[in-house]
Amino acid sequence: MDCNVLTLAGLWNSGPHHWQTLWEHKHPEWVRVAHRDWNSPDCHEWVAELDAAIAACDGPPLLVAHSLGTMLVAQWARSGSELKIAGAFLVAPSDVEAPSYPVEANGFAPVPMDRLPFPSVVLASSDDPFLQIERAHSFAQAWGSRFVEIGPARHVNGDAGYGEWPQGETLLEEFCRDLGK
Repeated sequence: MDCNVLTLAGLWNSGPHHWQTLWEHKHPEWVRVAHRDWNSPDCHEWVAELDAAIAACDGPPLLVAHSLGTMLVAQWARSGSELKIAGAFLVAPSDVEAPSYPVEANGFAPVPMDRLPFPSVVLASSDDPFLQIERAHSFAQAWGSRFVEIGPARHVNGDAGYGEWPQGETLLEEFCRDLGK
């Protein structure tokens, strides 16, 4: 893969057995966008951190986001930034408006339902405790994203057994090919 890649972890960050972390080990040129407070993230602060990370890239990066990181992408798109990205690979969005969301939304709600101004794909699990599959489909539809239901995969994280996640890598490679990267 020869596109700049920024990874966006979700709430509580992605641990050592999470697919994002393992993919970053395979691709040391990828950069995880840091955040000051992974336990209680502030939307406006995190959007500014993402904008700075995008600005530091040599060209428009690909965003590989998980969980709350997907909401960060949607909020960044809404922010009016003049910067460009190549596309967004959005895995297991969190529904920050749902009663099951585990912390205060801190500016992430309401969920932006605007069309994203870049190519994107939403991958969702049929049994995610933080997002009903119908809601995932509505996000994808509103954002203009391709929608991929990956079956019963819980929250597609290390706790659910998604470490290496080769199916996800294949889907990411397909997405990059579609972008012409």
